[in-house]
Amino acid sequence: MVLTSHSQMGETEEKTGFWLSELTHPYYAIADRGIQTDIVSIQGGEAPVDPRSWDEEDKLNVRFMSTPELTLLLKNSPSLDDIDPSDYQAIVFAGGHGTMWDFPDDPDVQDKAATIYEQGGIVAAICHGPAALLNIKLSDDTLLIDGKQVTAFSNAEEEAVQLTEVVPFSLQDELIINGAKYIEQPPWSANVVTDGRLITGQNPQSAAGVGNAICDLLQELTS
Repeated sequence: MVLTSHSQMGETEEKTGFWLSELTHPYYAIADRGIQTDIVSIQGGEAPVDPRSWDEEDKLNVRFMSTPELTLLLKNSPSLDDIDPSDYQAIVFAGGHGTMWDFPDDPDVQDKAATIYEQGGIVAAICHGPAALLNIKLSDDTLLIDGKQVTAFSNAEEEAVQLTEVVPFSLQDELIINGAKYIEQPPWSANVVTDGRLITGQNPQSAAGVGNAICDLLQELTS
């Protein structure tokens, strides 16, 4: 699971980062089914949590943040650059607005995800996490998302949170420009889209569903 290292909301004074439930919900959906799950960030070190995502009534957030080894990991995460993609059957890009700044053009995002995908693994992304998918090229020089069905945080949802003019681009629009077939559901509806070994979720409400879809597909691929 990959987290953003970007903590500044554009030109504003607001802080951002990764969305906590988009880590905790898929993490437990996967880990509770006995699948080893590692957490890294783009730069390594402390991974910034979007302060708006601290929901203390969310039982999985509480479970995660009350587990000392996991909170320590968020303070001192390995970097994506440190991982060997041959060790993994899936890579999951958690969302949060921070991803819009550091996921799209990061060479490790592109290289590690392409390698995992081309060795028969799964690439998944949640909410703004699909920003990671924009520039992933396969060995035949085609974009991973070209012709694929995907979802991500919608223009309608971005408008609802009043950040359309703050984010550097429209994620929905850029996915379509890069050849993806964007699948949209009404704002805040759970929406998980699976196209082969590519799994995407539209919003925080889709985070656990992405984790479950990864587990189901891993079981299918390894049976």
